[in-house]
Amino acid sequence: MSQGRAVVLLSGGLDSATCLALARATGQHCFALSINYGQRHVAELAAARDIAHELGAAECREAKVDLGQFGGSALTDDTLTVPHAPSAGIPITYVPARNTVFLALATAWAEVLGATEIHCGVNAVDYSGYPDCRPEFIAAFETVARLGTKAGVEGAALKIRTPLIAWSKAEIIRRGIALGVDYARTVSCYQADSDGRACGNCDACRLRRDGFIAAGVIDPTRYQ
Repeated sequence: MSQGRAVVLLSGGLDSATCLALARATGQHCFALSINYGQRHVAELAAARDIAHELGAAECREAKVDLGQFGGSALTDDTLTVPHAPSAGIPITYVPARNTVFLALATAWAEVLGATEIHCGVNAVDYSGYPDCRPEFIAAFETVARLGTKAGVEGAALKIRTPLIAWSKAEIIRRGIALGVDYARTVSCYQADSDGRACGNCDACRLRRDGFIAAGVIDPTRYQ
């Protein structure tokens, strides 16, 4: 069991909650980082704080960066409609450079903490086609972090852990339940209301619902 320090990106959703539980299960001393990036579904931030406390994070911080000022995504621009059906290609819910920014912020905090790992719940199986959820992107960013940080130059390069990247949503759910994750506390919906209740129609809701069905587990999601 490791007792190293790790920064865990925690959105408040199903995947990131499972990622935090996995990191804690390996003995990591976890520091949860949530990002207020101008998302319309801000209820996920309250969920993240709740989950961080419940799963024993040493600290939970919320960083602010306004990606909404650039627009280009239905998650940050209320003039764009969140689709209710899968679309071809990269969907309008993709937020330009989101994971690049998130990992950069996590890298900065990790350096200050002396953390050796960043844990991120990206998934390249049951996902919406986002290019920044692919293994190639994660590997490339790890190289950037090694080349562009004091820690990396001095031989203490950060490792980016993506334990869920090749798992189906059902596999993620089963593992999370085994680790005691309360999925009723999580918010995955792209247009959750202020109380965190899901719309039941967006792509995130569809993937989540299908995951619970495939896992043979009752869906605890609170719907509008």
